[in-house]
Amino acid sequence: MLRAERGISRRELADALGVHYQTVGYLERGEYHPSLHLAFRIAAYFDVAVEVVFSTSPFKRLGE
Repeated sequence: MLRAERGISRRELADALGVHYQTVGYLERGEYHPSLHLAFRIAAYFDVAVEVVFSTSPFKRLGE
């Protein structure tokens, strides 16, 4: 949601984080769990707490 709300492409985010753009897609679909280091880098990129981006319980889908 953060990426889409801010108009950032997967490739732009991946380049900023130093990961492959497909990694961003895997993260967004829940098919990959990032290292703690990557999780903090993502949170820092969006200037939010890591809990805003990642949680141990599932987030509700948009529109629910």
